[in-house]
Amino acid sequence: MSEQTMKAMAYASYGGVDKLEQLELPRPKVGPGSVLIRVKAAGVNPVDWKVMGGYLDPIMDVTFPVIPGWDVAGVVEAVGFDTPEFKVGDEVYAYGRRDSVHFGSFAEYMVLPAATVAHKPNSLSWEEAASLPLTGGTAQRTLDALDLKPGQTLLIHNGSGGVGQAAIQLAVVAGVRVLATGSEKNHETLAALGAEPVTYGDGLVERVRALAPEGVDAVADFHGGALESTLAVLKDSGTHASIADGSVMGHGGHFIWVRPDGKELDRLSALVDDGKLKINVVSTYPMQEAAAAFGESMAGHAGGKIVLTGFTN
Repeated sequence: MSEQTMKAMAYASYGGVDKLEQLELPRPKVGPGSVLIRVKAAGVNPVDWKVMGGYLDPIMDVTFPVIPGWDVAGVVEAVGFDTPEFKVGDEVYAYGRRDSVHFGSFAEYMVLPAATVAHKPNSLSWEEAASLPLTGGTAQRTLDALDLKPGQTLLIHNGSGGVGQAAIQLAVVAGVRVLATGSEKNHETLAALGAEPVTYGDGLVERVRALAPEGVDAVADFHGGALESTLAVLKDSGTHASIADGSVMGHGGHFIWVRPDGKELDRLSALVDDGKLKINVVSTYPMQEAAAAFGESMAGHAGGKIVLTGFTN
């Protein structure tokens, strides 16, 4: 393999995990204001296999073959002209979504605009760093939209997922009371993060009302299909947001689609450095086993983050 090529996991057309294959592809060019990252770890998110399935085709341009992956942690290999923020050898991480789908983080190298990249906190492993950008950024943007005050009560649907776990911690740091739904097997995890666990499913509204008789001040939906129960427990003055159900906008809610932003990632880094935000990595796979990682993500029972490490020889 030459210096102009790299190993990558990619797919040449939409479909299931069987479409993923290891390819040798051109190494991306380093343009002005951009950073070439040698990938140490890549986070796996449900959006990665949803893009592969074609579900986002109506809103995103795609150029095949596609290298999936929007979360990355690695070492700066090269910088483009006029990129004073970084130098070769810097340890960095990023939420690397681009406006079009083509180059992702499931590869040996990834190029990103410098404005989307942040210096990696020293306390995070490569796997932990690759797990934080999308989930942490989504949680942070959701809480910013809800604009909660200390002492108010927040209900989180799917508190045991990656976004939910981050949101619990961010809300607790802000002095917010958190109720979080999850299966009973995850209640201990939710409580350890500072939330009051609530079993999801039939009777959810009654269980929430038992904990918050006057209703909750805000609801964050990190699962989808929760609008009816959200409105049933929300105060008249309350706010709500979803990352999975755009119909909330027709009911006064916010639909969240987080933007890549290195400065926003720096906010999360500060909380990590202060010991106020931790990442729960539950599974790691070598890059060649991306299909298996997707399979675990699709099963929906991870209870934490799934990560790909570098290619093995």
